[in-house]
Amino acid sequence: MLYSELADTFDRLEATGSRLEMTDILADFIRGVDRSELRNIIYLSQGKLHPDFIAKELGMADKLVLKAISFTSGAPESKAEELWIKTGDPGEVAEKLISKKKQMTLFAEELTVDRVFKGLTAIQDAEGKDSQDKKMKLLANMLHDSGPIEARYLCRIVTGRMRVGAGDMTILDALALAFATKEDRPVIERAFNVTCDIGYVAETIAEGGMEAINKIGVSIENPIKVMLAERLPSVAEVVAKMGGSCAMEYKYDGIRVQAHVGKDSVKLYSRRWEDLTTNFPDIAEALRARCKAGEVIIEGECVAVDPETGFMLPFQAVTHRRKKHGMDEAVKEISVRIFMFDILYRDGEDMTNRPYLERRSELESTFDIGDKVQMTTMRLVNSSEEGEEFFANAIAARCEGIMAKSTSQDSIYRAGSRGFLWIKYKKDYQQALTDSFDLAVVGAFYGMGKRAGKYGALLMAAFNSDSGKFETVCKLGTGFDDAFLDSMPEMLNSGLSDKKPKTVEAEMVPDVWFQPSVVLEVVAAEITLSPIHTAARDVLKEGSGLGIRFPRFTGRVRDDKSPEQCTTVGEIIEMFEMQAHDSDGLSE
Repeated sequence: MLYSELADTFDRLEATGSRLEMTDILADFIRGVDRSELRNIIYLSQGKLHPDFIAKELGMADKLVLKAISFTSGAPESKAEELWIKTGDPGEVAEKLISKKKQMTLFAEELTVDRVFKGLTAIQDAEGKDSQDKKMKLLANMLHDSGPIEARYLCRIVTGRMRVGAGDMTILDALALAFATKEDRPVIERAFNVTCDIGYVAETIAEGGMEAINKIGVSIENPIKVMLAERLPSVAEVVAKMGGSCAMEYKYDGIRVQAHVGKDSVKLYSRRWEDLTTNFPDIAEALRARCKAGEVIIEGECVAVDPETGFMLPFQAVTHRRKKHGMDEAVKEISVRIFMFDILYRDGEDMTNRPYLERRSELESTFDIGDKVQMTTMRLVNSSEEGEEFFANAIAARCEGIMAKSTSQDSIYRAGSRGFLWIKYKKDYQQALTDSFDLAVVGAFYGMGKRAGKYGALLMAAFNSDSGKFETVCKLGTGFDDAFLDSMPEMLNSGLSDKKPKTVEAEMVPDVWFQPSVVLEVVAAEITLSPIHTAARDVLKEGSGLGIRFPRFTGRVRDDKSPEQCTTVGEIIEMFEMQAHDSDGLSE
């Protein structure tokens, strides 16, 4: 397939804000795609070359891309940089300068999707002292044979700014429309949830239809989307919701990991599919040494502990294991244990469809428990009084709360889903709001006074999983220390956008827009109806959305979560309905 056909489709996707229209555009396009190219086309539509759990990056900075544009178009680098400063988008720079070049020259060779994919792969794999020069020349070679629209998306892909709206859920909708039915959509989504590889799912359904999709199961070294919990405001309500009895586990204050223990290797993944194996090499080694099976996938919480007393340390201690540099020292300095709580796969058997208590028993029998490899503390409770006692014990043990889990026959592991089979209850639920918020940064406001010359406040948003949009809930300006204020540009500026991103729904206009990429933990006093924020707009009251009052940054950057894994609009609606509130109150 010619790359121009794909680029034109990207252009059509970018031109619409309607998810339904995007779905129709994608479905019509992929029906006509050669099956051998579909997988790579799906990756490219998201600005990738492979699924997220493969930790490889193209590694091209804006200025290197501008150099390639200048080299190809013949325009001075100063001209390319001038346009870049105005637009903030190397793709637009390429489109404008390549457009002028193409008025005078003919294509040397038409660009195919296969050639683009191989060229981008070569850029990704370039290493050594001349790697930056190699990357620049590889991109320039493709730009030489590109039209303006093709050049726009080539440069956006290599700088990580693709975002034409082809999110996972939209692609799954399109696959159902193109190759199956609306009724098949949940089964297709489950296939994605247990593989985390949307290109593989697309290739499978295109070649084998729903029969092939139904055969997709859990496999070693393919991360699985984690199961999520609901929340309730009291232990009594938790026990009642569970039918009067349930299993309760300590909720540890650590980093959730999914461990894929193979015969000769171990991979540890975060909840956003990052490879954490090098961050916890001692845990990987201990899991393999204590595993009685050949291949297993388990979930657990990596928690920092005091080696002298065995007491669990606060979350901030284990975050030192997330450093990019100095890991050897961090491993020596920060002692960590893994507290396992679920098993998803063992020696060819998908365990996710077995009830919770069966999984728990199989998990315990699969490992020699001890030293760095432990089980979460669990108890079966049959009354709210027993639940309150267990919760008090969890807090005394320096945990952040409890997880209540259904013990019914349908208590399967629902990958990627949130529901009342699991309910979390934390000590801070006794305050006005039931839980903190994990919110995506979508904009920034310049500071005044002591914050002059810096970003002084941030526009924060929740994720609407139905629309695929980020909807604003607050302006965040408290909880920032000087070090964090100084770090904001480096953390946020890679997502700078010269206009409101199409994935963002906002009425409040910041000084600077960002593509959603950074997630921060925020606490607040209450949720109220808001005339200016767009989360749940018109859902509870016409003309009003939901906003959070007196928000404060906790100091925790949720780099273990992707933007799409942040607090959802649906969760905020549930939290609003749980709290005592004045239904006519408006926030500012």
